[in-house]
Amino acid sequence: MLHFTPTILKNLFSKSATRLYPIEKREPFENVRGELDIDIAGCKLCGICARKCPAACITVDKKKGIWQVDPFACIYCGICADSCPTKCLYFKGQYREPVIQKVVKIMEKPVEEQVDQSK
Repeated sequence: MLHFTPTILKNLFSKSATRLYPIEKREPFENVRGELDIDIAGCKLCGICARKCPAACITVDKKKGIWQVDPFACIYCGICADSCPTKCLYFKGQYREPVIQKVVKIMEKPVEEQVDQSK
């Protein structure tokens, strides 16, 4: 028991090795890919992002004007943002907050913009 005493005292009086997560948050790294987001006004709803996504987490319905992503299936590879012809997909610099329930992010394009782009 006495040979553990130095280790016990060292751990007792040293700084904690971990963070108190919800209270202390680490700043994100430079060039981090956070949560996937879209500028729906610039989107043509072409569906290239959905076809290129290796995780199949993006769904595009051009007739209804809906773009949706399952953030829990996304692997943050960036292929969708790189392949978007209008460059309306981007990654936020922050990760999403922890949630209790899985939520699919749905973005709906305003009706007047859908009509304008169909011409």
